[in-house]
Amino acid sequence: MEPPAPSLVRTALWGFARVFSLVALLVAWETLARSGQFTPFVLPSLSSVIERIWTDAQSGELFINVGLTIYRALVGFLISAVGGILIGMAMSRSVFANWFFDPIVSVGFPMPKIAFLPVVILWLGVYDVSKITMVVIDAIFPVIAATVIGISGVEKELIWSARNMGANDRELMWQVVLPAALPQILTGLQVALPISMIVAVVAEMLMGGYGLGGAMMTASRFADSRGVFAGIVEVAIVGYVLIKLMAVLRRRLLIWHPEASEPTTV
Repeated sequence: MEPPAPSLVRTALWGFARVFSLVALLVAWETLARSGQFTPFVLPSLSSVIERIWTDAQSGELFINVGLTIYRALVGFLISAVGGILIGMAMSRSVFANWFFDPIVSVGFPMPKIAFLPVVILWLGVYDVSKITMVVIDAIFPVIAATVIGISGVEKELIWSARNMGANDRELMWQVVLPAALPQILTGLQVALPISMIVAVVAEMLMGGYGLGGAMMTASRFADSRGVFAGIVEVAIVGYVLIKLMAVLRRRLLIWHPEASEPTTV
């Protein structure tokens, strides 16, 4: 009998190689924290930070903060996704819509949207609506841009063929143009999702209240170094999970697309 192909070994080695830098960073963190070169206030050990996260999980505070941050980020992201795709479609189909929205997108995309924070606080206060509004203001622009670029890049032959087969404007948009532009639109959504998470955390830091950002600022005010580093770890984990889920959704939606058959490893 021939020996089995070492595919399992290769897969394991490749999986370890992908996380090696992260494991090395965590080991270096724990080593430096225990070396005596830094005080626990400046650099608490990874083990003590994990212990703090476990304590917060047992008390239920962790789930409240994580849940609120994810809620604000995802609600803002969904509003940005729907609004950005609709505005992008309108800009691609209507000269008037393009004339109206193009200057706004051109000016708003590169500017730091955090400048709107004082105005949002003045108008809406410091509650969920204002934090979600900040997420939408930031995350909607990459969705609009990706939708416009995706639709404008659809091959003319597809549109001509659909027209020759009798497709009306509505059928052309929903059955031909949008599916063809979907890879580019999903790329815009993949950019908008981490932006939504980042802005939600920053808004919580600046506005206060519950949430991962608010908990980190509260810990900072009380000189709770472990609490601050625990928040950093929690934000990193939540962000990583959201990005991976978005990647899975992309593969499911683009199962018909050539990129779905491309190998993800070498």
